[in-house]
Amino acid sequence: MASSSQSRCVSGSAASRLRNAASTFCSDSQPLLADIRKTVLMMKDIAVQLEKDNLPDKAKELEDAVIELVGLSELSVQFSSAVQAFANAYQPKEEFTNFNTLFEDELSRFKANQSSDVPKNPVVRQFKEAVWNVHHAGQPMPGEEQEDIVMTSIQSNILNITCPLSGKPVTELAEPVRRDVNGLAWLKAEDTCKSMRKMPVSVFMECRHIYEKKVIMQYLKSKQHQCPISGCPKILQADKLVQDPLLMIEIEEMRKMNRETEVEDYTMLNED
Repeated sequence: MASSSQSRCVSGSAASRLRNAASTFCSDSQPLLADIRKTVLMMKDIAVQLEKDNLPDKAKELEDAVIELVGLSELSVQFSSAVQAFANAYQPKEEFTNFNTLFEDELSRFKANQSSDVPKNPVVRQFKEAVWNVHHAGQPMPGEEQEDIVMTSIQSNILNITCPLSGKPVTELAEPVRRDVNGLAWLKAEDTCKSMRKMPVSVFMECRHIYEKKVIMQYLKSKQHQCPISGCPKILQADKLVQDPLLMIEIEEMRKMNRETEVEDYTMLNED
C-alpha cells in the first residue's frame, strides 16, 4: 500500500512539474509574439512611405517579409497551445508514454482547427490595406468587392471595442485585461472547484475579450464566472486575467486606426 501511494505521489509530482514547465514555456513565448507584432507595425509604416515614394517593388518585398513573420507567429501560437494542452492532458501510467506521439497529436489538432491562409490574417490584411490606400483610398483591393472595404477596414485583433461591464471604450480603459493564453493551466489545479472540472475543456478556451480590471474583478467576486459578453459561454478566473504583452500593442494599434479614421472623416467633411 505504501509503495502504491508513493508511486502515485511521484507520478502526480511529475505531472505537476510538466504542467508548470509548459506554462512557463508558453509565458516566455509571449514577448516574442509582441516583438513580431511591433516589427510588423514598423514595417507597415516603412512600406507606406515606400509606396508614397513610388517604390512599389520595395513595398512588396516588405509585404512578403510580413507574411513570413505572421506565419511564424501563428506557428509559435500553435506550438505553445499544443505544449500547454499536452501538459494538461498528460496522465502518468504504468506503461511507457510516447511523449513525441502525444505532442504531435496535439499539434496536429491545433493546426487543423486554425486557418493556414496567412495572407488573409487580419494583421497581413491591415498591412496590405495601408499600402493600397496610399494611391487607392476608398477603392476595393484586387479580388475584393466594394462592400468588403467596410468589413475589412475595421478588422482588428481586439474582439470587443468596449468593456461589457463599464461601457468604456477599450482604448480608454485604465487597466485593460483579458484571458491569459495559458488559461488551461489551472484546470487541474487543486483549488479548482469540482463543478468547473466537469465542464467541457472548450468552455475554458479562446475567450480573449477585454475588460476593465477593477470592474471585472468585482464581477467575479459576486460569484459570476461566465464571460459577461453576450453570447460568450467561456468561463473566467480572476488570476488568469492579465495584461499580456500583445494587449497594449493591439490597443495602441486600435487608437491609431481611430485617429486615422477621424482624419479621413474630417477631410471628407471639408471637401463637402
